[in-house]
Amino acid sequence: MSDSPVTDARTNDDRRAGGSAGHPPVDSVSVAVATPDKVQPYAALGLKKDEYEQIKQILGRRPTSGELAMYSVMWSEHCSYKSSKIYLKQFGSKTTEKMRTNLMVGIGENAGVVDVGEGWAVTFKVESHNHPSYIEPFQGAATGVGGIVRDIISMGARPVAVMDQLRFGDIDNEDTARVVHGVVGGISFYANCLGLPNIGGETYFDSVYQGNPLVNALAVGVLRHEDIHLANASGAGNKVVLFGARTGGDGIGGASILASDTFDAKGPTKRPAVQVGDPFAEKVLIECCLELFREKLVEGIQDLGAAGISCATSELASNGDGGMYIELDKVLLRDPSLNAEEILMSESQERMMAVVRPEKLDAFLSVVAKWDVETSVLGEVTDTGRLIIDWRGEQIVNVEPRTVAVDGPVYDRPVAYPTWIDKLQADTAAVLPRATDAETLRAQTLTLLGSANLASKSWITDQYDRYVMGNTALSFPDDGGMIRVDEESGLGFAIATDANGRYCQLDPYHGAQLALAEAYRNVAVTGAVPAAVTDCLNFGSPENPEVMWQFSQAVAGLSDGCLALEIPVTGGNVSFYNQTGGAPIHPTPVVGVLGVIDDVARRVPSGWQDEGNNIYLLGVTKTELDGSAWAGSIHEHLGGRPPVVDLAKEANLAGLLHAGAMQSLLASAHDLSDGGLVQALAEAVLRFGVGARVWLEELMLRDAVDITTALFSESTGRVIVSVPREDDVKFMGLCDGRGYPVLRIGVTDKLDAALDVQGYFSVGIDELRETHRGTLPARFASSLAVS
Repeated sequence: MSDSPVTDARTNDDRRAGGSAGHPPVDSVSVAVATPDKVQPYAALGLKKDEYEQIKQILGRRPTSGELAMYSVMWSEHCSYKSSKIYLKQFGSKTTEKMRTNLMVGIGENAGVVDVGEGWAVTFKVESHNHPSYIEPFQGAATGVGGIVRDIISMGARPVAVMDQLRFGDIDNEDTARVVHGVVGGISFYANCLGLPNIGGETYFDSVYQGNPLVNALAVGVLRHEDIHLANASGAGNKVVLFGARTGGDGIGGASILASDTFDAKGPTKRPAVQVGDPFAEKVLIECCLELFREKLVEGIQDLGAAGISCATSELASNGDGGMYIELDKVLLRDPSLNAEEILMSESQERMMAVVRPEKLDAFLSVVAKWDVETSVLGEVTDTGRLIIDWRGEQIVNVEPRTVAVDGPVYDRPVAYPTWIDKLQADTAAVLPRATDAETLRAQTLTLLGSANLASKSWITDQYDRYVMGNTALSFPDDGGMIRVDEESGLGFAIATDANGRYCQLDPYHGAQLALAEAYRNVAVTGAVPAAVTDCLNFGSPENPEVMWQFSQAVAGLSDGCLALEIPVTGGNVSFYNQTGGAPIHPTPVVGVLGVIDDVARRVPSGWQDEGNNIYLLGVTKTELDGSAWAGSIHEHLGGRPPVVDLAKEANLAGLLHAGAMQSLLASAHDLSDGGLVQALAEAVLRFGVGARVWLEELMLRDAVDITTALFSESTGRVIVSVPREDDVKFMGLCDGRGYPVLRIGVTDKLDAALDVQGYFSVGIDELRETHRGTLPARFASSLAVS
């Protein structure tokens, strides 16, 4: 039996009603009408008093226990977006014709769908599973992967890749290892068992995430244009079928309620059971769903994620043209002691709901039987306009479905300019001492290279299968992941995700744009053309006016940025209440950018493989060290204003990189971001073990910067590329034609050489590799040898 508030409330109600524990009286609609003054546990289910009163006004009576369960999960912050809706509208209103051209399915569906050419489409989305991943890291992360994959399946697509975006606490905190081991183990277990390559993502450590890690999961699927499916319950008489795993007590109100509250010193105020995942069941479910779509046996399929049956029934009915009738007794249970409210709220994994025409039901049942997937016909679509659910012969739900799934409360929360931000922005890194001597610069370079956030994440990524399915063209540690869509043409897509909570703490508007610009640039350096965006917006409590100011600024910055770059937001997720007590996390809007490449054979890796190529720096270096990795790792400083982003220049740079890739002029391309130029050079050297000799005097003179700035500045719009000498003239002509600043700063050296910053210092590849790869194993796998 779960320890959810519903269970506790049921026991008390049973005692008052005089029912037996084995077979308590049903709180039916007729009982609700007859007992208007019955005390109900709305607060324990996450509802405010005014929300409870609103529900009674909608129904014209008190809700039944089943209705209360449905409204509580569907009106939760996680499911209803009640504090963010008024801001998220900007993603739909700030669009151009170009942004809509290739967008086949946009915001509001299970996942967005983008036309990538040749009759192919790609669907992708990122969502959070933050709070469950702190309570039970393994299952919290595993079921986060499972849930986002089912969103992709429901669109009619075959899932082809996953990514993850992780934020943990201080790398040296004793609890961080518990969370890291659990989360990484859960992600690798679930995705590896599904046979899906994990092709990218990011991992950061910061004490602000100590009691509230972020576990964002992204999935991508491919499909033909004609195979797109939308989930709705239309056509009176069509059958409503639940198939997949049985419903259990795990995850009752899990993501929906748990993600709509904060953690305090005593733990979460609501502690529903975290869902338990079975990737092998999901693998079968994928193949089963794809066959059902292929044989045209379903009108639509909805996954059961947050809010479970409450969500699937109310959303399907809301998106349809009528109503729905459900017999809840027909739900197959793992735990026969579950009551109606628990069944409605359970977020047990690997479940789907389908709408099936009566004449196709036998064929549907034949397919699910072939895959050995348990199935129950729960009810049918009606023309009543009502969602009606019966339990043990009694009507326990009778609602207008839109009031549950669509027309919930919408809040215009108070917004307040933070009292502390002016002081923080005035505390610029310009006052920090900058080294000029070779020994200190060398030491600082190695400190950054081995710091928690810039060190190699191979200890994590080596636990993921990145090449399964055989279509991975790029993966870790390249800037973006890339998957081949079509074997004949080589058509493919690239995808990258980025966020920088430090920048967003300093300025959430520009911090969100910086995340967008970096993900956009990371796609561009692979040779792909950026085409669409998904996002996962992680913030503190919306009841904090300063957090709502941060959120409003970030959404405005991201929507303005997408408008400037003319790439649409296809969907995403909002995650509020990410804080412990009164201390919110840094605002962390994760931005994923999808790009299209006509032939993955033209892909560009992040490091050079041959000696004798010229190394060029594209872009201009400015004195922009505020919020930088150098300021944080060397000086433990956070203050000032983040780097300025010029989105028009980013678009120009992306066009240049695509042209260079298509003309096969680029041997490698690597964007400059965290850690600046020297970090990018070290990573490019380590990619294939080929050294580099670099000179920076001309750069310092041209851009009027000192050596510390030249090495560590995080100015935007910058990329290092390596170009074979025979292509120099063409490459320079390409840069001149687009008017983009370019400077030759070095040459690639021989295998196993060094990173030699001439006139300052040199670091051999072995020392670079040991420094870069040793940090995570030393904390989390001390028994493993550093390779």
